[in-house]
Amino acid sequence: MNLAQKLTEEEYKKNFKELTSPFTNNAAVVEANRCLFCYDSPCTKACPTHIDIPAFIKKIVTGNLLGSAKTIFESNWIPLTCAKACPVEDLCEGACVLNENSEKPIEIGRLQRFSVENYFEAGSPKLFSSKNKNGKSVGIIGSGPAGLACGAELSLLGYDVQIYESNKIPGGLSTWGIAPYKTNREDSLKEVELVKSLGVNIQTEVTIGKEISVGDLINKHDAIFIGIGLGESPSLNISGKNLKGVSGALQFIENVKKENWSSVDVGKRVAVIGAGNTSIDAATAAKRLGAEEVIIIYRRSENEMPANDFEYRLAKNDGIVFHFLTSPIEIIGKDYVKKIKCIKMELGEADADGRCKPKPIT
Repeated sequence: MNLAQKLTEEEYKKNFKELTSPFTNNAAVVEANRCLFCYDSPCTKACPTHIDIPAFIKKIVTGNLLGSAKTIFESNWIPLTCAKACPVEDLCEGACVLNENSEKPIEIGRLQRFSVENYFEAGSPKLFSSKNKNGKSVGIIGSGPAGLACGAELSLLGYDVQIYESNKIPGGLSTWGIAPYKTNREDSLKEVELVKSLGVNIQTEVTIGKEISVGDLINKHDAIFIGIGLGESPSLNISGKNLKGVSGALQFIENVKKENWSSVDVGKRVAVIGAGNTSIDAATAAKRLGAEEVIIIYRRSENEMPANDFEYRLAKNDGIVFHFLTSPIEIIGKDYVKKIKCIKMELGEADADGRCKPKPIT
């Protein structure tokens, strides 16, 4: 295979350095004091987990950092991951009323990071008390964000909770599926440990249907929650998809997240098919591993691209080239990938989801 040259350890560390730096204590207080503490808090409404953002920011202003962290955890059990990886400009910060006056929005993500990191640095003091045990047991399949959140809430309500995780290291998407320059494994594992401290038991390297049968699982617990996550990357269903050098984006990112960067082979020229946030992560990771040329192939136009604006800018800043209205029809090679054959597309009528359906140009 035509592989990219390996970089030095210093180059890898530089390339995968976190994109956003943390606030110092003084800088966090200054930023928090910019908040208008809106009574209708559009930022809270824009947050998928509906964190009471004015409340946690106000507590930073008053120096009540544990109270600030508690406010955040009341709505979100993976807040450090979210603080670093969420597309805040499209969510809470995008809804900040300061935008209406062309002012810089409050840096909510960085303030949330400041509050939560302070909590972990303080030794994760107890913030919540569980209700008395109710004699009920719940089995949770998967230790990703959904499984952890479900486990934490149920444990506080008095349930015995057992999480089953097939991987050796828990955390799911937060641990393995987000580019390391956004958030690292240690961040996710701090959140895992917090959930475990609430009484949740996590059993790793257990695959349902292998180490434990579905029947035994049902008999063991009063209820089952299935939080198995994204699964494998979608199959291409084109010729050449099984050639050496073809990899699913999530598997590739998982290998990068191990941070043994020199062990991850990447071609000199890399093509990523699809234009969602995960595709962007794969493309930028390939570039930072030393790929000389990285392209993204997407069958729809720029306007239909699922990736948010921040990811798009990040990719372009890394030198990623986008080929819109382009669809692969064949991966060419003998023992490994050499070429990819594509056709040009055009947009047709909207489908059931309201997205224009691409079709080959005839």
